[in-house]
Amino acid sequence: MSRYLTPALAGLEPYTPGEQPRVQNLIKLNTNENPYPPAPGVAAAVAGEVPALRRYCDLNCTALKDAAAARLGVGAENLLFGNGSDENLMLAIRAFCDAQRPLAFADVTYGFYPVWCDLFGIPKHIVPLCEDLSLDPAAYCGLGQTIVIANPNAPTGRWLPPAALVPVLEANPDNVVIVDEAYVDFCDAENASCVPLTRRYDNLLVVQTFSKSRSMAGARLGFCVGSAGLIADLERVKYSMNPYNVNALTQAAGAAALADEAYFRQTTAAIRAARTWTAAMLTALGFTVLPSQANFLFAKTPKMDGEGLYKALRARGILVRHFGAPRTKDWLRITVGTPEQMQALETALREILLSK
Repeated sequence: MSRYLTPALAGLEPYTPGEQPRVQNLIKLNTNENPYPPAPGVAAAVAGEVPALRRYCDLNCTALKDAAAARLGVGAENLLFGNGSDENLMLAIRAFCDAQRPLAFADVTYGFYPVWCDLFGIPKHIVPLCEDLSLDPAAYCGLGQTIVIANPNAPTGRWLPPAALVPVLEANPDNVVIVDEAYVDFCDAENASCVPLTRRYDNLLVVQTFSKSRSMAGARLGFCVGSAGLIADLERVKYSMNPYNVNALTQAAGAAALADEAYFRQTTAAIRAARTWTAAMLTALGFTVLPSQANFLFAKTPKMDGEGLYKALRARGILVRHFGAPRTKDWLRITVGTPEQMQALETALREILLSK
């Protein structure tokens, strides 16, 4: 770092994203990307927007809001779009946390939450998961703090039905509860999202993304759903930081992706099927596999430590994610890819484990 960085940020530990190597023939199962391309209409929609790039984009994301509102059954005033769900989460933490309102979150969850706290000088209240890495909603009741719960959680993949989070909302009526639903579209249940609860609870903010289930990680598009008051608060922060936060190409891509519901259902169903197959395969190989409702699995084997297995897979051209923290060091997070990629993973695991 240079000598010009402010002392407050000199000790900041940045978020560590998954590796993004540009290597041919690498099977990339480390960043929970969708193995299938975006909906067929996305490319044409993006191309059609190119001539208008000389103008600023629609900072209200009007067409995108209208499409999402119709699909979700909410009003346009209940939606805010951002540069990936990360931006929406950051705006929410900036808006609803301060020195008197810490951010409460799990000890094993999305790694960006503590980074934003450190960046903005917000106190952290870290709530340990249960021994089996499940989340107990009762631990969040009556905290009187801003709360963020990833559901399904990352990296564990565990999910709680919306009804299980109602006590948290009701026990913290004067604080915002953020439910990070980056992976909710991969749940087996039809009504897996907390979005309908936003009509009943004005302290609930639900955050989703196009990165995973819509195959648009590279486009950077996410949104949040909440009461008109919460959305107005977030817009106040957004317009103070980056008003034109979703570019015209991404807005067009997002609207086209929402328009193709059949393709969305086809690809998410394929990933759920591959997840089931992969979980069974890992279990047959002696792995402990947590029940997942996301597009990844969290697994460990008694035959090897997590870091050693991660390195052995990498040497065979298969990239997965390893987290070195004490509670996760024995585990690997494995993105669910195509059936062919999962079969290649099985072959590699058999080679590695048979040599032990």
